[in-house]
Amino acid sequence: MTELADFGAQMTRIAGEMRRESDDTEAALRSMTKFAVDAIPGAEYATVTLVANGTIETPVMVGDLGGQADNLQRELGEGPCIRAAVSDLTVWIDDMRTETRWPNFAAAAADLGIRSMACFYLYIDGDDSAALNLHSTEPAAFTAEARQLGELFAAHAATAFGAIQEKQQLRAALGSRDIIGQAKGMIMERYRLDADEAFALLARLSQDTNTKLVEVATQIVKAGPEGD
Repeated sequence: MTELADFGAQMTRIAGEMRRESDDTEAALRSMTKFAVDAIPGAEYATVTLVANGTIETPVMVGDLGGQADNLQRELGEGPCIRAAVSDLTVWIDDMRTETRWPNFAAAAADLGIRSMACFYLYIDGDDSAALNLHSTEPAAFTAEARQLGELFAAHAATAFGAIQEKQQLRAALGSRDIIGQAKGMIMERYRLDADEAFALLARLSQDTNTKLVEVATQIVKAGPEGD
């Protein structure tokens, strides 16, 4: 219990560091992944597997061997990282040489020198899903305690990452509001319209051209006061 309490305190510190890096999502993910390798017994390499719109990506890796394992799963369309990401499960393999659930992946991973893995669901708001994956060149590297720590880590990391996403979405929304406001002001001045009429014109342009409102506004601002 004491070790778990210490680990929780460490995770609170890590979450704070991730939030401080929130101007760069990739940097925050990289920090999270490196912290996982440092903090969880048995971990030698780590990756984050992101499943978005049917595409499997590896935005961050710690160690080339972890990246190679993710590449295998993309090529084969199977493996523990994908299962953990899409099924909200903790998945582990004690020994690639005897693994039967993903025989093609297990055989290829064993050839790379990977012996055991632990993959933890990483909650991401929206339709995307992800997993935090740990790799070892030793069989049975991830004990029940290590897996418990990994689940705790993934839960804390997902919370911190969610806060980062919300912050970035808010910034994007504020930026969109500002650019739309600039475009409205330019339309009001040029065409002698009031604010509601200017916004209605923007909305009509967006609908007629099948272009997002903020993109229409950006084009107007870039064109300048005398633009067509």
